[in-house]
Amino acid sequence: MLFDILESLRAALQSIRAHGFRSFLTTLGIIIGVAAVIAMVALIQGFRFTVMQQFAGLGTNSLTIQSRTPVIDRLQGRIARITPDDVDLIAKRIDGIAWLTPILYSQGTLNQVRYGAQVTATQVFGSTYTYPEVGSIYIKPGAGRFISDSDNLTRRRVAVIGEEVRKNLSLPENPVGEFIKVGPEWVRVIGLVEARGQFLGQNQDNFLVMPFNTIRTLIGNQTQPDIFVQLTASDLAQIDTIRERIRLLLRDAHRLSPSKDDDFQVQTSEQLAQTFNSIIASVTLVMGGIVGISLLVGGIGIMNIMLVSVTERTKEIGICKAIGAKRHQILLQFLFESLLLCLLGGLVGLLIGYGIGAGVSALLPNFPSAVVPLWAMFLAVGFSALVGLVFGIMPAAKAANLDPIVALRYE
Repeated sequence: MLFDILESLRAALQSIRAHGFRSFLTTLGIIIGVAAVIAMVALIQGFRFTVMQQFAGLGTNSLTIQSRTPVIDRLQGRIARITPDDVDLIAKRIDGIAWLTPILYSQGTLNQVRYGAQVTATQVFGSTYTYPEVGSIYIKPGAGRFISDSDNLTRRRVAVIGEEVRKNLSLPENPVGEFIKVGPEWVRVIGLVEARGQFLGQNQDNFLVMPFNTIRTLIGNQTQPDIFVQLTASDLAQIDTIRERIRLLLRDAHRLSPSKDDDFQVQTSEQLAQTFNSIIASVTLVMGGIVGISLLVGGIGIMNIMLVSVTERTKEIGICKAIGAKRHQILLQFLFESLLLCLLGGLVGLLIGYGIGAGVSALLPNFPSAVVPLWAMFLAVGFSALVGLVFGIMPAAKAANLDPIVALRYE
C-alpha cells in the first residue's frame, strides 16, 4: 500500500510538472482565495495584538466609569452624565480604591492653543495629581512637574503638555515657565510629559492637561460636565466587588428604578479587552466567510480542469489498466494530483497574503505590523487540502471507473 501511495504521488508530481502553466492557472483561484484570507487576518490580528498591549498597560486592577445614555432616554432628549457629585460620592463611600482620577474634556475654543504666532489644535482636559498613576504618563526628567493638589484647589492657570504640543508651538526644549494661550486664557507651562509615540494613527503626545477645577471654571457653570473616571483597586481580588458597589451607588444616586437600565458603564480593563476581542472575532469570521467563497470557486475550477485532464488522458488510463494498474491506484493518482495542486496553491497564497498584509501595514501611517497566527496558517492550508480532496474525488472516481477496453479505443 505504501508503494502505491508513493508511486501515485510521483505520478501526480510528474503530471503537474509536465503541465506547469496549466497547473498554475488551475491553482490561481486557490492562491487568490488564501492570499485574501491571510492578508485580511494578518491586518486584523496585527491591529488586535497592538490594542491588547494597550489594554494590558491599563493594568488588571483598573476600572473606568463613563456615562451611557439608553436609547429610550436619548430619543426623549435626556442625556446621561457622570457629575462631580458622583465622583465625590465614589471617593468617599467606596473602600479599596488606591487611586481615583476624574477626567473632564474641554470643547470648542479651549482646544486651540497659541504660542506667539504658532497655533495648534490639541486635546485639552482637566485632571488631578493622581492622573499619572492611572494614565501611565511620566514627566520628562528635568522638565518640571505634574499638577499638584494645591493647583487644583486654587484653580491655577497652569498646564502640563505633551511633546507634540511643544513641537507644534515651537516651544523651547524645556518649556517650563513659558506662557501659552489656551482658548482665551493665558496659562503657564509647568511640565513636559515623556513622548509615547503613535497608536492606531493617533498621536499620544498631542494633549494638554490642566487642573480639573480650572477646566470646570473655564467651561463655565452653564455647561453640565460629563466626567470620565479612571481608578485602580488596592487589591486585585476585590475588583469585582468594587465594581458592583460603584454600580449600586450610582444607580441610587441617579434614582434609577429597578426596571431601568444603567445610565453609566463601569468596566474593568479585562472587560474592555473581552469586548474588543468579541468584535474582532466577529469581523474576522464574517470577512473570512466572504473571502472563503473564492476558495470554493477555486475548488470548482480545479474539478473542471481535472475532469478535462481525465478526458485528455483517457487512453493513458486505459494503457495503465491494461498492464495491471488497479482501480485504487488510478484513483490515488488523480486524487493526489488535485490535493497537491490545492496544497501548493494554499502555500503560495499564504506567502503572498502575508506579503500583502505586511505591505499594507507598512504603507498605512502608524498602522500596527501584520501578524499571522499559527491557527490562520493551519486553517488556510488545511482548508486548501480539504478543497483538493472534495473537488478531486469526482474526477478521480471517473478516471478509476473507466473501462480499459473503451479507454484504449478512445481518440
